[in-house]
Amino acid sequence: MEQFRKKIRVGISIGDTNGVGMEVIFKTFIDKRMLEFCTPVVFGSTKVASYHKKVNEIKNFSFNIIDNFKDVNDKQVNLLNCWKEDVEIKLGESTVESGKYAFISLEKAKESLKNNDIDVLITAPINKSSIQKKQNDFVGHTEYLEQNFNGKAVMMMISDNMKIAFVTSHVPLSEVPKLLTKEKIIEKLKSVNTTLIQDFGIRKPKIAVIGLNPHAGEDSMLGNEEEEIIIPAIQKSKEVNNILAFGPYPADSFFIPSNLNRFDAILSMYHDQGLTPFKTLSFSEGVNYTSGLNIVRTSPVHGTGYEIAGKNIANEQSFRKSVFVACEILKKRRAYISLKENSLNPQKSED
Repeated sequence: MEQFRKKIRVGISIGDTNGVGMEVIFKTFIDKRMLEFCTPVVFGSTKVASYHKKVNEIKNFSFNIIDNFKDVNDKQVNLLNCWKEDVEIKLGESTVESGKYAFISLEKAKESLKNNDIDVLITAPINKSSIQKKQNDFVGHTEYLEQNFNGKAVMMMISDNMKIAFVTSHVPLSEVPKLLTKEKIIEKLKSVNTTLIQDFGIRKPKIAVIGLNPHAGEDSMLGNEEEEIIIPAIQKSKEVNNILAFGPYPADSFFIPSNLNRFDAILSMYHDQGLTPFKTLSFSEGVNYTSGLNIVRTSPVHGTGYEIAGKNIANEQSFRKSVFVACEILKKRRAYISLKENSLNPQKSED
Protein backbone atom coordinates (compact mmCIF):
# COMPACT_ATOMS: atom_id res chain seq x y z
CA MET A 1 0.00 0.00 0.00
CA GLU A 2 1.21 3.49 -0.83
CA GLN A 3 2.81 5.34 2.08
CA PHE A 4 1.50 8.83 2.80
CA ARG A 5 2.99 11.76 4.68
CA LYS A 6 1.89 12.17 8.28
CA LYS A 7 0.45 15.58 7.41
CA ILE A 8 -1.09 16.53 4.10
CA ARG A 9 1.20 18.85 2.17
CA VAL A 10 -0.85 21.67 0.67
CA GLY A 11 0.58 23.44 -2.38
CA ILE A 12 -0.63 27.01 -2.94
CA SER A 13 -0.29 29.10 -6.10
CA ILE A 14 -0.38 32.81 -5.25
CA GLY A 15 -2.63 34.00 -8.08
CA ASP A 16 -2.52 37.53 -9.47
CA THR A 17 0.25 39.51 -7.81
CA ASN A 18 -1.89 42.68 -8.01
CA GLY A 19 -4.86 41.09 -6.22
CA VAL A 20 -5.79 39.75 -2.79
CA GLY A 21 -4.21 36.30 -3.14
CA MET A 22 -1.27 36.86 -0.82
CA GLU A 23 -3.48 38.68 1.68
CA VAL A 24 -5.90 35.76 2.10
CA ILE A 25 -2.97 33.35 2.30
CA PHE A 26 -1.45 35.37 5.16
CA LYS A 27 -4.77 35.66 6.96
CA THR A 28 -5.50 31.94 6.61
CA PHE A 29 -2.20 30.67 7.97
CA ILE A 30 -1.55 33.31 10.61
CA ASP A 31 -3.77 30.99 12.67
CA LYS A 32 -1.23 28.41 13.85
CA ARG A 33 -3.96 25.81 14.29
CA MET A 34 -3.96 25.35 10.52
CA LEU A 35 -0.53 23.74 10.85
CA GLU A 36 -1.95 20.98 13.03
CA PHE A 37 -3.44 19.13 10.06
CA CYS A 38 -1.51 20.33 6.99
CA THR A 39 1.86 21.62 5.81
CA PRO A 40 1.49 24.63 3.48
CA VAL A 41 3.93 25.27 0.64
CA VAL A 42 3.36 28.61 -1.11
CA PHE A 43 4.72 29.00 -4.66
CA GLY A 44 5.87 32.60 -4.97
CA SER A 45 8.80 34.82 -4.08
CA THR A 46 10.11 36.49 -0.97
CA LYS A 47 9.94 39.93 -2.61
CA VAL A 48 6.28 39.63 -3.58
CA ALA A 49 5.41 38.19 -0.17
CA SER A 50 7.28 40.99 1.65
CA TYR A 51 5.50 43.66 -0.38
CA HIS A 52 2.03 42.29 0.43
CA LYS A 53 2.93 41.68 4.05
CA LYS A 54 3.98 45.31 4.44
CA VAL A 55 1.12 46.94 2.53
CA ASN A 56 -1.48 44.84 4.37
CA GLU A 57 0.21 45.43 7.74
CA ILE A 58 0.47 41.73 8.52
CA LYS A 59 2.11 41.23 11.92
CA ASN A 60 3.58 38.16 13.63
CA PHE A 61 3.91 36.10 10.47
CA SER A 62 6.99 34.66 8.80
CA PHE A 63 7.65 32.07 6.11
CA ASN A 64 10.17 29.26 6.11
CA ILE A 65 11.92 30.22 2.85
CA ILE A 66 13.01 27.20 0.78
CA ASP A 67 14.56 26.53 -2.61
CA ASN A 68 13.71 22.82 -2.72
CA PHE A 69 11.40 20.39 -0.99
CA LYS A 70 13.99 18.73 1.21
CA ASP A 71 13.91 21.90 3.34
CA VAL A 72 10.14 21.85 3.97
CA ASN A 73 9.35 22.34 7.66
CA ASP A 74 6.10 20.66 8.76
CA LYS A 75 5.74 23.12 11.64
CA GLN A 76 5.88 26.28 9.52
CA VAL A 77 4.31 27.92 6.49
CA ASN A 78 6.81 27.31 3.71
CA LEU A 79 7.47 29.58 0.73
CA LEU A 80 9.20 28.06 -2.29
CA ASN A 81 11.16 30.82 -4.00
CA CYS A 82 10.11 30.41 -7.65
CA TRP A 83 11.82 33.54 -8.96
CA LYS A 84 14.43 35.93 -7.62
CA GLU A 85 13.91 39.04 -9.74
CA ASP A 86 11.90 42.10 -8.72
CA VAL A 87 8.25 42.17 -9.78
CA GLU A 88 6.47 45.46 -10.39
CA ILE A 89 3.29 45.34 -8.36
CA LYS A 90 0.41 47.63 -9.30
CA LEU A 91 -2.34 46.84 -6.85
CA GLY A 92 -5.78 46.68 -8.39
CA GLU A 93 -4.57 46.57 -11.99
CA SER A 94 -4.49 43.89 -14.66
CA THR A 95 -0.96 43.85 -16.08
CA VAL A 96 1.14 41.59 -18.27
CA GLU A 97 3.59 41.12 -15.40
CA SER A 98 0.93 40.08 -12.88
CA GLY A 99 -0.31 37.46 -15.35
CA LYS A 100 3.22 36.25 -16.06
CA TYR A 101 4.05 35.53 -12.43
CA ALA A 102 0.62 34.10 -11.62
CA PHE A 103 1.25 31.56 -14.38
CA ILE A 104 4.80 30.81 -13.19
CA SER A 105 3.44 30.11 -9.70
CA LEU A 106 0.75 27.83 -11.14
CA GLU A 107 3.24 26.01 -13.39
CA LYS A 108 5.62 25.33 -10.49
CA ALA A 109 2.75 24.09 -8.33
CA LYS A 110 1.47 21.84 -11.12
CA GLU A 111 4.89 20.26 -11.63
CA SER A 112 5.24 19.69 -7.88
CA LEU A 113 1.83 18.01 -7.80
CA LYS A 114 2.89 15.75 -10.66
CA ASN A 115 6.06 14.85 -8.80
CA ASN A 116 4.17 14.14 -5.55
CA ASP A 117 6.09 16.89 -3.76
CA ILE A 118 2.69 18.23 -2.67
CA ASP A 119 -0.54 16.31 -2.04
CA VAL A 120 -3.24 18.83 -3.01
CA LEU A 121 -3.36 22.18 -4.79
CA ILE A 122 -5.09 25.38 -3.68
CA THR A 123 -5.12 28.14 -6.27
CA ALA A 124 -5.48 31.80 -5.34
CA PRO A 125 -7.51 33.90 -7.81
CA ILE A 126 -6.11 34.81 -11.22
CA ASN A 127 -7.05 37.22 -13.98
CA LYS A 128 -7.38 35.08 -17.11
CA SER A 129 -6.91 37.99 -19.49
CA SER A 130 -3.62 38.94 -17.80
CA ILE A 131 -2.29 35.42 -18.28
CA GLN A 132 -3.57 35.22 -21.85
CA LYS A 133 -1.38 38.14 -22.86
CA LYS A 134 1.56 35.73 -22.75
CA GLN A 135 -0.24 32.36 -22.71
CA ASN A 136 -2.92 32.82 -25.36
CA ASP A 137 -4.18 29.22 -25.08
CA PHE A 138 -4.92 29.58 -21.35
CA VAL A 139 -8.68 29.43 -20.65
CA GLY A 140 -8.76 28.91 -16.89
CA HIS A 141 -7.59 26.74 -14.01
CA THR A 142 -10.10 23.98 -14.74
CA GLU A 143 -9.15 23.57 -18.38
CA TYR A 144 -5.43 23.93 -17.65
CA LEU A 145 -5.48 21.18 -15.03
CA GLU A 146 -7.48 18.86 -17.30
CA GLN A 147 -4.74 19.24 -19.92
CA ASN A 148 -2.06 18.28 -17.42
CA PHE A 149 -3.66 15.48 -15.38
CA ASN A 150 -5.74 12.37 -15.96
CA GLY A 151 -9.53 12.51 -16.20
CA LYS A 152 -12.25 14.86 -17.41
CA ALA A 153 -12.50 17.98 -15.25
CA VAL A 154 -15.85 19.08 -13.86
CA MET A 155 -16.19 22.40 -12.06
CA MET A 156 -18.06 21.79 -8.81
CA MET A 157 -18.98 24.45 -6.28
CA ILE A 158 -19.19 23.31 -2.68
CA SER A 159 -20.70 24.82 0.45
CA ASP A 160 -22.44 23.56 3.58
CA ASN A 161 -25.84 23.69 1.87
CA MET A 162 -25.11 22.61 -1.70
CA LYS A 163 -22.78 20.99 -4.20
CA ILE A 164 -23.36 22.10 -7.77
CA ALA A 165 -21.67 21.11 -11.03
CA PHE A 166 -22.09 22.36 -14.60
CA VAL A 167 -22.60 20.71 -17.97
CA THR A 168 -20.98 23.71 -19.68
CA SER A 169 -18.75 26.26 -17.98
CA HIS A 170 -16.64 29.02 -19.55
CA VAL A 171 -18.47 29.42 -22.85
CA PRO A 172 -20.69 32.22 -24.23
CA LEU A 173 -24.35 31.82 -23.35
CA SER A 174 -25.25 31.74 -27.04
CA GLU A 175 -23.17 28.56 -27.41
CA VAL A 176 -24.79 26.62 -24.55
CA PRO A 177 -27.77 25.09 -26.47
CA LYS A 178 -25.40 23.92 -29.22
CA LEU A 179 -23.12 22.21 -26.70
CA LEU A 180 -25.85 20.36 -24.81
CA THR A 181 -26.16 16.71 -25.83
CA LYS A 182 -27.64 13.68 -24.16
CA GLU A 183 -24.18 12.07 -24.07
CA LYS A 184 -22.58 15.12 -22.44
CA ILE A 185 -25.20 15.25 -19.67
CA ILE A 186 -24.84 11.51 -19.03
CA GLU A 187 -21.06 11.92 -18.84
CA LYS A 188 -21.38 14.75 -16.31
CA LEU A 189 -23.89 12.80 -14.22
CA LYS A 190 -21.55 9.81 -14.11
CA SER A 191 -18.64 12.03 -13.07
CA VAL A 192 -20.64 13.81 -10.35
CA ASN A 193 -21.98 10.50 -9.06
CA THR A 194 -18.45 9.04 -8.84
CA THR A 195 -17.15 12.18 -7.13
CA LEU A 196 -19.87 12.08 -4.49
CA ILE A 197 -19.05 8.43 -3.73
CA GLN A 198 -15.25 8.52 -3.71
CA ASP A 199 -14.56 12.09 -2.59
CA PHE A 200 -17.44 12.72 -0.18
CA GLY A 201 -18.29 9.24 1.08
CA ILE A 202 -21.95 9.33 -0.05
CA ARG A 203 -22.95 5.73 -0.80
CA LYS A 204 -25.98 6.31 -3.04
CA PRO A 205 -26.07 9.96 -4.13
CA LYS A 206 -29.22 11.75 -5.26
CA ILE A 207 -28.62 14.34 -7.98
CA ALA A 208 -31.03 17.08 -9.07
CA VAL A 209 -30.84 18.19 -12.71
CA ILE A 210 -31.81 21.75 -13.64
CA GLY A 211 -33.57 22.48 -16.93
CA LEU A 212 -32.19 24.83 -19.55
CA ASN A 213 -35.26 26.91 -20.38
CA PRO A 214 -37.65 28.98 -18.24
CA HIS A 215 -39.97 26.69 -16.27
CA ALA A 216 -37.86 23.76 -17.55
CA GLY A 217 -39.39 24.23 -20.99
CA GLU A 218 -43.01 24.00 -19.80
CA ASP A 219 -43.87 20.97 -21.97
CA SER A 220 -41.82 22.36 -24.89
CA MET A 221 -43.74 25.65 -24.97
CA LEU A 222 -40.58 27.53 -23.98
CA GLY A 223 -37.97 25.30 -25.58
CA ASN A 224 -37.55 21.65 -26.50
CA GLU A 225 -34.12 20.84 -24.99
CA GLU A 226 -35.74 19.33 -21.91
CA GLU A 227 -37.89 16.86 -23.87
CA GLU A 228 -35.31 16.00 -26.51
CA ILE A 229 -32.04 16.02 -24.55
CA ILE A 230 -32.23 16.43 -20.78
CA ILE A 231 -35.07 14.03 -19.88
CA PRO A 232 -33.68 11.19 -22.07
CA ALA A 233 -30.26 11.71 -20.44
CA ILE A 234 -31.76 11.46 -16.95
CA GLN A 235 -33.72 8.33 -17.88
CA LYS A 236 -30.70 6.60 -19.41
CA SER A 237 -28.54 7.51 -16.41
CA LYS A 238 -31.08 5.80 -14.16
CA GLU A 239 -31.68 2.74 -16.29
CA VAL A 240 -28.17 2.03 -17.59
CA ASN A 241 -25.85 3.57 -15.01
CA ASN A 242 -28.03 3.16 -11.91
CA ILE A 243 -27.65 6.84 -11.03
CA LEU A 244 -30.34 8.46 -8.90
CA ALA A 245 -30.86 11.54 -11.07
CA PHE A 246 -34.09 13.57 -10.93
CA GLY A 247 -35.58 16.45 -12.87
CA PRO A 248 -35.36 18.59 -14.83
CA TYR A 249 -36.31 21.26 -12.32
CA PRO A 250 -37.00 24.93 -13.17
CA ALA A 251 -34.02 27.05 -12.19
CA ASP A 252 -36.16 29.93 -10.95
CA SER A 253 -37.84 27.94 -8.18
CA PHE A 254 -35.42 25.15 -7.31
CA PHE A 255 -32.91 26.84 -4.98
CA ILE A 256 -34.88 26.82 -1.73
CA PRO A 257 -33.84 25.04 1.50
CA SER A 258 -36.32 22.16 1.21
CA ASN A 259 -35.02 21.25 -2.26
CA LEU A 260 -31.37 21.68 -1.33
CA ASN A 261 -31.83 19.32 1.63
CA ARG A 262 -33.32 16.59 -0.57
CA PHE A 263 -30.32 16.18 -2.87
CA ASP A 264 -26.61 15.50 -2.47
CA ALA A 265 -25.68 17.51 -5.57
CA ILE A 266 -27.12 19.55 -8.42
CA LEU A 267 -26.24 19.50 -12.11
CA SER A 268 -26.76 22.88 -13.79
CA MET A 269 -26.77 23.38 -17.55
CA TYR A 270 -24.52 26.44 -17.68
CA HIS A 271 -22.18 28.65 -15.66
CA ASP A 272 -24.34 31.53 -14.42
CA GLN A 273 -27.45 29.37 -13.98
CA GLY A 274 -25.73 27.57 -11.11
CA LEU A 275 -23.20 30.11 -9.92
CA THR A 276 -25.70 32.93 -9.36
CA PRO A 277 -27.70 31.11 -6.65
CA PHE A 278 -24.56 29.46 -5.27
CA LYS A 279 -22.69 32.72 -4.75
CA THR A 280 -25.81 34.42 -3.42
CA LEU A 281 -26.17 31.75 -0.74
CA SER A 282 -22.54 30.78 -0.11
CA PHE A 283 -20.17 33.49 -1.32
CA SER A 284 -18.12 33.98 1.83
CA GLU A 285 -17.48 30.27 2.50
CA GLY A 286 -17.99 28.63 -0.89
CA VAL A 287 -15.27 26.52 -2.50
CA ASN A 288 -14.53 25.77 -6.15
CA TYR A 289 -13.50 22.11 -6.57
CA THR A 290 -12.12 20.66 -9.82
CA SER A 291 -13.61 17.18 -9.66
CA GLY A 292 -13.14 14.32 -12.08
CA LEU A 293 -9.34 14.39 -12.13
CA ASN A 294 -6.74 12.17 -10.47
CA ILE A 295 -5.62 15.12 -8.33
CA VAL A 296 -7.34 17.36 -5.78
CA ARG A 297 -7.57 21.09 -6.47
CA THR A 298 -9.72 23.69 -4.76
CA SER A 299 -9.92 27.47 -4.78
CA PRO A 300 -11.95 30.28 -3.21
CA VAL A 301 -15.02 31.35 -5.16
CA HIS A 302 -14.09 35.04 -5.21
CA GLY A 303 -11.89 36.70 -7.81
CA THR A 304 -8.74 38.81 -7.65
CA GLY A 305 -10.46 41.52 -5.61
CA TYR A 306 -8.66 44.32 -7.41
CA GLU A 307 -10.94 46.93 -5.89
CA ILE A 308 -9.83 46.04 -2.33
CA ALA A 309 -6.27 44.85 -2.96
CA GLY A 310 -3.79 46.22 -0.42
CA LYS A 311 -6.49 47.55 1.92
CA ASN A 312 -6.33 44.66 4.42
CA ILE A 313 -10.09 44.05 4.20
CA ALA A 314 -10.22 40.85 2.08
CA ASN A 315 -12.23 38.02 3.67
CA GLU A 316 -10.17 34.83 3.92
CA GLN A 317 -13.05 32.48 4.82
CA SER A 318 -13.44 31.00 1.33
CA PHE A 319 -9.70 30.43 0.99
CA ARG A 320 -9.47 28.81 4.44
CA LYS A 321 -12.44 26.59 3.62
CA SER A 322 -10.68 25.62 0.37
CA VAL A 323 -7.80 24.24 2.43
CA PHE A 324 -10.14 22.28 4.72
CA VAL A 325 -12.16 20.87 1.81
CA ALA A 326 -9.08 19.81 -0.17
CA CYS A 327 -7.67 17.93 2.81
CA GLU A 328 -11.00 16.25 3.61
CA ILE A 329 -11.49 15.19 -0.02
CA LEU A 330 -8.00 13.71 -0.17
CA LYS A 331 -8.58 11.70 3.02
CA LYS A 332 -11.95 10.45 1.76
CA ARG A 333 -10.48 9.51 -1.63
CA ARG A 334 -7.56 7.66 -0.05
CA ALA A 335 -9.94 5.72 2.20
CA TYR A 336 -12.16 4.86 -0.78
CA ILE A 337 -9.22 3.66 -2.90
CA SER A 338 -7.87 1.61 -0.01
CA LEU A 339 -11.26 0.01 0.60
CA LYS A 340 -11.65 -0.74 -3.10
CA GLU A 341 -8.18 -2.28 -3.32
CA ASN A 342 -8.83 -4.45 -0.29
CA SER A 343 -12.15 -5.66 -1.70
CA LEU A 344 -10.47 -6.59 -5.00
CA ASN A 345 -7.50 -8.27 -3.31
CA PRO A 346 -8.77 -9.97 -0.17
CA GLN A 347 -6.03 -11.32 2.06
CA LYS A 348 -6.09 -15.04 2.69
CA SER A 349 -6.83 -15.80 6.27
CA GLU A 350 -4.05 -17.51 8.16
CA ASP A 351 -4.64 -21.01 9.50
